[in-house]
Amino acid sequence: MPDWRVKLTKRDEIAERTMAFHFERPEDLEFIAGQFVDLSLINAPEIDSAGSSRTLTIASAPFENELMFAMRMRDTAFKRSLRDLPIGSESMIDDPAGVFILHHDPSRPAVFIAGGIGITPFLSMLREAARDTLPHQLHLFFSNRRPEDAAFLPELQDMQQINPNYRFIPTMTQMWRSKKGWKGETGYINAALLSKYIGSIVGPIYYVAGPPSMIEATRQKLLEHGVDRNDINADSFDGY
Repeated sequence: MPDWRVKLTKRDEIAERTMAFHFERPEDLEFIAGQFVDLSLINAPEIDSAGSSRTLTIASAPFENELMFAMRMRDTAFKRSLRDLPIGSESMIDDPAGVFILHHDPSRPAVFIAGGIGITPFLSMLREAARDTLPHQLHLFFSNRRPEDAAFLPELQDMQQINPNYRFIPTMTQMWRSKKGWKGETGYINAALLSKYIGSIVGPIYYVAGPPSMIEATRQKLLEHGVDRNDINADSFDGY
């Protein structure tokens, strides 16, 4: 399996304690929206027991000429090293992989359920769907504690003006900790919230990405309401 050298071009803060890292995309590198790579730091200044590589979802879309990764900035050796990496430095990635990708049957709506930084595969899928004018009906439910924590929130809202087949339902679970106003949904994503926006819970194909505990709770709720387990796709985002 070949390794690809990628050069860091910029980094920016996209939410509180959340950063996006942009790398040059190798000319011959191809991937499908929703896939991931292993990113390896070269000569990292510090390494913990997990090593200098991490599995990261590609948040940029396949048609873009860069690779973008986004993450919560916990205080770990890998994230400290990546945060302090000089612009222009090279890292290594392997070939993109993963089957957490949009299904091909446009007659089946897709329901995306994201918790926190689990938004990254959906951002890639939604950018691709908007550009290619895909006919799929897409619903994105996005849970965060506060608006301050919600990565890519303005873009996800504005994308509804570009893609008439896409609906965005963000919800906040700890608004008492926020300094911003909020007129949208509050509370956790549950069967009542799903039914409010999609009608029957049975029928769509579900994609769930976020912390393992959130994924398991969501999977159980969907199964209890009659969703076939083959219609539930999950992508776990463990901390590191």
